[in-house]
Parts: sequence; C-alpha cells; structure tokens
Amino acid sequence: MRIALHQPDIAGNVGTILRLAACLGIGVDIVEPCGFAFSDRALKRSGMDYAEGAEVVRHADWAAFDAARTGRIVLLSTRADTTLTHACFAHDDILLFGSEGAGVPQHVHDAAGLRLRIPMRPGFRSLNVAVSAGIALAEALRQTGGWPE
Repeated sequence: MRIALHQPDIAGNVGTILRLAACLGIGVDIVEPCGFAFSDRALKRSGMDYAEGAEVVRHADWAAFDAARTGRIVLLSTRADTTLTHACFAHDDILLFGSEGAGVPQHVHDAAGLRLRIPMRPGFRSLNVAVSAGIALAEALRQTGGWPE
C-alpha cells in the first residue's frame, strides 16, 4: 500500500504525511510539481526527523507516476459517491490525494479505480489532506491487516 500526493501545495501537510508514512511503513509518491520548494527545510517542522524514515518517490508529472505505478488508484475526493465506510481495500492500493487548493484534474479523477469520500456532517466541505490521509490509511490498513507489529 502507498500514499500518493498529486501536486501538493502545502509543505506542512506533506511533512505530516511523510511522518505518518514513516511510522506505519508506507511508501509515498509525490506527483510534481509541488506548490513549494521540496526540501528538507520545508518539510522539517511538521515531519520532524521522522520524514527521513519515509520511502519517498518523486515523479516529474502524472504521466511518469502513472507509468511507474503497479496498484489500483483509490482517489479520496469530496466529489466521490462512495464513502470510505463502503470501500474494500487491497494490499497494493495507492491512496491518492489531490492538492489542497485544486484537488485533481478530471483525467486523474477518471484514472482512479475507486473514488471515495470521507463521510462528514452536512454543511462541511472537506478535511485537511493530512487528516484525510490518516483516516483513509487507518481504514485501509485495518481491512488488509497491514498495521505494523
């Protein structure tokens, strides 16, 4: 299982997700361009020294990521009809999250094998991307028995 971030905008969110991934042994794909200079300094505050333990693969663009991936893309989107609670995850799924400002373009949305939204109370639009990654990853690991021992 992996987490993929499509053109992330906020270094702090990426750092938090790298910390999450390092702690749980999950790889992270970054689909560039990022909305910030991708550097240790930019990620240091939120990722702390944990980010160094994350397995990160940076891809120049969507085409490079799509050519390299091996698992099903599971897109977390506010536009999805299926809720996280009705999903069935597989060990090789790639949990994809769009940029904080724009989400993902339509061709990326269309490439997903599964599109999910996290259920929320009416009147609320979305959660922080790092919080969403934690929620979705926890459910995916629970279902697949992928929690570290």
